[in-house]
Amino acid sequence: MKLYTIDTGLFKLDGGAMFGVVPKTIWQKTHPADENNLVELAMRCLLVEDDNRLILIDTGIGNKQSEKFLSYYHLHGDDTLDQSLAKHGFSRSDITDVFLTHLHLDHVGGAVNRDGEQLVPAFPKATYWSNEQHWDWATHNPNAREKASFLPENILPLQQSGRLKFIPIQNNTQFTTHMHIRFVSGHTESMMLPVLQYKGKTILYAADLFPTTGHIPIAYVAAYDMFPLQAIQEKTAYLEEAIQNDFVFYFEHDAATECCTLQTTEKGIRVKDVFKLTDI
Repeated sequence: MKLYTIDTGLFKLDGGAMFGVVPKTIWQKTHPADENNLVELAMRCLLVEDDNRLILIDTGIGNKQSEKFLSYYHLHGDDTLDQSLAKHGFSRSDITDVFLTHLHLDHVGGAVNRDGEQLVPAFPKATYWSNEQHWDWATHNPNAREKASFLPENILPLQQSGRLKFIPIQNNTQFTTHMHIRFVSGHTESMMLPVLQYKGKTILYAADLFPTTGHIPIAYVAAYDMFPLQAIQEKTAYLEEAIQNDFVFYFEHDAATECCTLQTTEKGIRVKDVFKLTDI
């Protein structure tokens, strides 16, 4: 198996929303806010080459929305999905599978392109993967808090294309020889976390269970999480497992840190070493 970091650009969100009830005086020490209280975040996807498949995990926010809409997220940086794929010698047509951890706009927006008046899958040969519980959660009367993150134009064209498939809800579902799937529901219903065996390491694609290194402390739960107490329980379990089995966390949203290992300290489980995927 081979893994490739796919950077799709940077964006900004409100720091208070990202860190919930934790006071700004504390969280800004690791994730400083700008004059508008916004913190910089990545949209870092992952490309997995395994079993003759080329799997893209998440897609970033895309570019089909209006300029006004995208301005709300303060998109910036030099990286794009296409440039990152090209850096590793690939293009959209090489992707065999698009694996969507969940259907929030900053994870699925790049899965669909606008072609004139039509909305079409952005990866012409790929199968798209979600799960039935999360799909129903996102498409059938989404709750008022999440509705703005579940945009029909990002989601429904995938089903209409006939290339959407669902992964059964069963922890440790095998997806490829070296990749299996876990399910968590604190952030949103049935979010999928890939766990990969790579060069003798176990890598957890942390998605929005641990958006950044700043979310490793148990109480640092984003206001975006639908079920914060469940998120805390899930974080606790994964941190304990990570310590026992020396997991590597791969961060989707940490602008400064791509990967880390963990250690037990007097304050609880915290970051040990930070590094890039290519350092493994």
